[in-house]
Amino acid sequence: MSKDTNDKIGLSRRKVLAGLGAVGVASAGAGLGTTAYFNDTESFDGNTLTAGELDLKLDYKSTYLGGPGRLDDIEAMGYPDVEDLGDGRYLLDQTPAPGEGQSWEDYVTGEIDFCSPAMDEFLVNGDGIPVFTLDDVKPGDSGEVTISLHICDNPAYVYLAGELTQAENGQSEPEADADDTPDQGDLADAIEVCVWYDEDCDNVYEPTGTGERQELEVALVSDTSGSMSGANLSALQAAATSFVGNLSSPDEAAAISFASGASLDQKLTTTYQDVINAINNYTASGSTNVAGGINVAQTEPTSGTNATPGASKVMIVLTDGFENVGDARTAATAAKNAGTRIFGIGLGNNVDASLVQDISSSPGDAFLAPDPADLDTVYAEIAQIVLEGEQKILSGTMSEVFAELADGEALDGNRQEEGRQPYPGATTQCIGFEWTLPADVGNEIQTDSVSFDLAVYTEQSRHNDDPQVAFNGTDVNSTSPGPAPNGTGNMSGQN
Repeated sequence: MSKDTNDKIGLSRRKVLAGLGAVGVASAGAGLGTTAYFNDTESFDGNTLTAGELDLKLDYKSTYLGGPGRLDDIEAMGYPDVEDLGDGRYLLDQTPAPGEGQSWEDYVTGEIDFCSPAMDEFLVNGDGIPVFTLDDVKPGDSGEVTISLHICDNPAYVYLAGELTQAENGQSEPEADADDTPDQGDLADAIEVCVWYDEDCDNVYEPTGTGERQELEVALVSDTSGSMSGANLSALQAAATSFVGNLSSPDEAAAISFASGASLDQKLTTTYQDVINAINNYTASGSTNVAGGINVAQTEPTSGTNATPGASKVMIVLTDGFENVGDARTAATAAKNAGTRIFGIGLGNNVDASLVQDISSSPGDAFLAPDPADLDTVYAEIAQIVLEGEQKILSGTMSEVFAELADGEALDGNRQEEGRQPYPGATTQCIGFEWTLPADVGNEIQTDSVSFDLAVYTEQSRHNDDPQVAFNGTDVNSTSPGPAPNGTGNMSGQN
């Protein structure tokens, strides 16, 4: 690294000026001895180095579709608090338990600091809790667990791992007549499994795919009030324009900004560069009129010159503060009632988080970004939801899926970017895991059982650009502790 002369000899501007002053005084005071008229001491005190934290915390919700009228049976299998959800579906367990009148998915995507020590007693912390222990599974049954994982403090790579054991458990007479593999279980070969990124944590796999959905009209509604100046505005521009860059015709986008008032900066268009240019031209000043931005954004896709009847209407509203003009809740309610889906984003630590929740179409559509650097991930998650739907991680028979999980399946912290990305610190991600025993399975699975472990492993991403992690049950890279079995399951089948 090259430095100029002053850098090499350690002369700051302050020291140079002090030296010039000393020359003048020495000339005037010749013969007065060697008294130091000027002196300067600078120090760096109290230095400390503290290692950062990387902590993984988990919670989950598990359900079982086992047929109507089976509440007593499921209680007897070790679920005293089982809840009948109707239509033959049962809530087996969930942790943490949400508040009164609140769903689990709303809770885990809400304003909960899962990384705080106060939450530890409610979460899975290496306890090996079984999410399924079912001993009377029948053809046609299915179950699902949504694992909500929380990355605390530092960015990290995340892996999902698993181990499978299946047993024959003897043979009934009908099974013996149908089963040509009497020495091995068949249940895991019959069960179908799907694993996916459950973006809204609702226990349902929701693929949409560009070819399967309606044309999209999305309004990007951006706070440009005075508090957005600097890093906030720069991060917004980078993240929002990246979102626009993921669009393709016939999807349309519009740019709307709000401060003391609200402005349609670019009407709906498939010329995406025009939208990008409008966003990049934003400057910050004025008050916070969230309602005005929502009203303008609702007018454009419903009655604008390029509005398309029947298109899916989406609004992405970002703010970093508290509204001080208008009534955003009323404006958002009107837009939602008209069929617009609203994603709310609260930026920074001085934002009205309750307003962000209230204007959003659901708690799962509300996002908080404590740091400007988090906006890239937030906009990417929204893009995943509205453009591609929820992305599948693995699918196949239980045997096939766990063969992949045995070596660890690398999860992607940002599905909208090329290549695999780490998860930012302070991130929540839900992973859905669903199993189904097809109704046409025959007698060969009678009395067979299968046990499986699911584990989530995390590894810091800084100084670790290309982690090579291999799971062998106990070791990671043969030197580090392996993933604890944070979720386990046991199932046996009867026909």
